[in-house]
Amino acid sequence: MTDATTRIWDDTVLPFQLDASDIRGRIARLDGVLEEVLAQHDYPPAIEALVAEMALLTAMIGQTVKLRWKLSLQVRGDGPARLLATDYYAPGDDGRAARIRAWASFDRDRLDERMAAGAQPFDLIGKGYFAILIDQGPDMAPYQGITPLAGGSLSACAQTYFAQSEQIPTRFALAYGQSTMPGDNERWRGGGVMLQHMPKASPHAKGEGGSGEGGLLTPDDILDGDEGENWNRANILLDTTDELELIGPSVAPTDLLVRLFHEEGPRVFDPQPVRFGCSCSADKVRQSLSIYSRKDIAHMTTDEGIVTADCQFCGAHYEFDPATLGFEATEGPDAASDGR
Repeated sequence: MTDATTRIWDDTVLPFQLDASDIRGRIARLDGVLEEVLAQHDYPPAIEALVAEMALLTAMIGQTVKLRWKLSLQVRGDGPARLLATDYYAPGDDGRAARIRAWASFDRDRLDERMAAGAQPFDLIGKGYFAILIDQGPDMAPYQGITPLAGGSLSACAQTYFAQSEQIPTRFALAYGQSTMPGDNERWRGGGVMLQHMPKASPHAKGEGGSGEGGLLTPDDILDGDEGENWNRANILLDTTDELELIGPSVAPTDLLVRLFHEEGPRVFDPQPVRFGCSCSADKVRQSLSIYSRKDIAHMTTDEGIVTADCQFCGAHYEFDPATLGFEATEGPDAASDGR
């Protein structure tokens, strides 16, 4: 298999549908994207694993939503891993690449203590919530859905979100890590499969509450009869995958799809390319500071007489003349050049 063939699969999300089961899905392969996302910060290995998992979830969930602009995932907890945040920017035109960025905030001292005690990456988040935010642009009201953290992994949290907030049975199988190809340096690779039962016209849960952790809903609480059997069968088939099939590069996504679901009538659609990308700009920083008074801006001004801002996602550095900032600005933005 040639390197050129391998690169065709890298950084793509392949949509598919199982016609015999009324199930849709996505197969994601993130390689260069993960490399660039994780290269923006010197994360400890446990935080790298959480960010990689979040990026994979974001790529697949973002591709399922008919977005005009942006989908965001956020995980907040009271543990050493305080915040995980990702954004998926929909492509402006057909055939263009979607963009993903990701960032994590953590307490290194608390993290080291917990890791020394044998904590797993997900344990570092503690108690908190999983949120999906959909922003369709300035003329549309944003949507936000929140569920408690549950299930022992970020993938399980996403599954719980869809069952609880959308009543759509959803399943993820993910793999990610660093690997070395012959003649190449060690690099991050990630891949995954997402299954999702097609939304019902009037979804409803069976009985009071759910059978999941803390009384949250699970797919078993939503589906029954033939739908439940189809869903269970597809999940049993998905359980036969291994990490090498998910990550590649020796198994093409289409080959994996046929191997798993050839009796379910798989049908593929055009793959969606994905790239690392950030939307930060000097104008957006100015806009975020426009609510502050001259006195507030003075508190932000350094001894060198400038106001600085750094993008947590891509590391871009901006410098501003304080006289051009805030709602009491005395000079226009053209009076100074903004550094990056």
